[in-house]
Amino acid sequence: MGVEKEVRVPDIGDFENVEVIEVLVSAGDEISVETSLVTLESDKATMEVPSPLAGTVREVRVSVGDAVSEGSVLLVLDAAAEADDAGEPASDAASESESEQPASDAAAEADDAGEPASGDASESESEQPASDAESVAAAPARRAEPERTRSAPPRRRRGGLPPHASPSVRRLARELGVDISLVRGSGRKQRILKDDIQAFVKHALGGGAPIAIPDTVVQLDPAPEIDFASFGEIELQPETRIRQLAAANLRRSWLTIPHVTQHDEADITELEAFRQSQKAAAEDRGARLTLLAFLLQAVVRSLAEFPRFGSSLDATGENLIVKKYFHIGVAVDTPRGLVVPVVRDVDRKDAVAIALELADLSERARARRLRPHEMQGGCFTVTSLGGIGGTAFTPIINPPEVAILGVSRHSWKPMVEDDAIVPRLMLPLSLSYDHRVIDGAEAVRFTTHLRSVLAEESLRVEVGGSA
Repeated sequence: MGVEKEVRVPDIGDFENVEVIEVLVSAGDEISVETSLVTLESDKATMEVPSPLAGTVREVRVSVGDAVSEGSVLLVLDAAAEADDAGEPASDAASESESEQPASDAAAEADDAGEPASGDASESESEQPASDAESVAAAPARRAEPERTRSAPPRRRRGGLPPHASPSVRRLARELGVDISLVRGSGRKQRILKDDIQAFVKHALGGGAPIAIPDTVVQLDPAPEIDFASFGEIELQPETRIRQLAAANLRRSWLTIPHVTQHDEADITELEAFRQSQKAAAEDRGARLTLLAFLLQAVVRSLAEFPRFGSSLDATGENLIVKKYFHIGVAVDTPRGLVVPVVRDVDRKDAVAIALELADLSERARARRLRPHEMQGGCFTVTSLGGIGGTAFTPIINPPEVAILGVSRHSWKPMVEDDAIVPRLMLPLSLSYDHRVIDGAEAVRFTTHLRSVLAEESLRVEVGGSA
């Protein structure tokens, strides 16, 4: 008989109280290593938790609808004897280990990506449960990334006393545009909890309270209630959690960021001819070479020239955080909603390497297998509707970023060259930017530079050989 082991939630990044939306095993099931146990849905993605051991499920400790965090017990397993030493005990010391996330294997096209999804998820107030020495984490731990921003000083309540709230709750309040001094805490000694912030926002969206936005206060009128059934047959279809959260984040971005969109066109005639000529060489390396891979390279060159476009405002809005790295988010359209996986260090990769990574991230996004950290840390987002159609649109900025590039379908157009009309392949560009950080003249210079890079011969590098 195997040894009894508790299987716990692994490191899932800066997420707590994540909802269980599927339980994939039952008591008595024989499972193997990497068998999916449950499906969790966070603010930005869904993820399946694999088993670290093989054995027989003795008891399932969670149900659909439960909220779990790192270290929560999922099930009790009679682990196979030969697998007893396969996993490291999830002790307090093990929780601080630096082992890396396992890599996933997949490949798919990323050229038909959609609009941006939500920004960085916030943390919850609850603490993670302590691990038992006999328990087993369901995946290797990952070192947490250090906090890069500082919290803004809290506003004072009447009488000069600041509201009691943790840094994570204050960050959530800032992200939702809530003046924390207006929130009544339900915790011990009137401490403000995450639930208090969320309840305040729900009340505000119903027209019951104002939401504080920097330098102003907006009173949101409640939407009128309409009996649509009185006009004909209807069907009520609940939105997925990802779509609901994306809607709230997009609404907040639109309300709190002064958006301006600069439209332009880039001549990609030579670039597209080069891409077609390199498709066979790219396929030899296992990649489907898309225009999006070259576009990311061109974007990085423009960001290097205009670093404000890859920056972020700090919590006070008084300082600009200029990033020295080039992590580019790419919006992906999935059946459950839009998500934005991040391609890291684009400046260090060639077009084929980028194409391979885009395909892998896109396929895992659609299969709901992205990990939270793969959707964090971006400094600029690209959203491509070129595979679907359209001529231009206004993409919504993905906070805490300050700019986003939208791409529509390229088409042949008559252009004048040396007093002659010639056909040229033109790519529509739509750059939305935060007008607090970027001026209109800077935006035009950015798109002009991007156009020139897309036309440059230096972007067209032979892709044959090993990766």
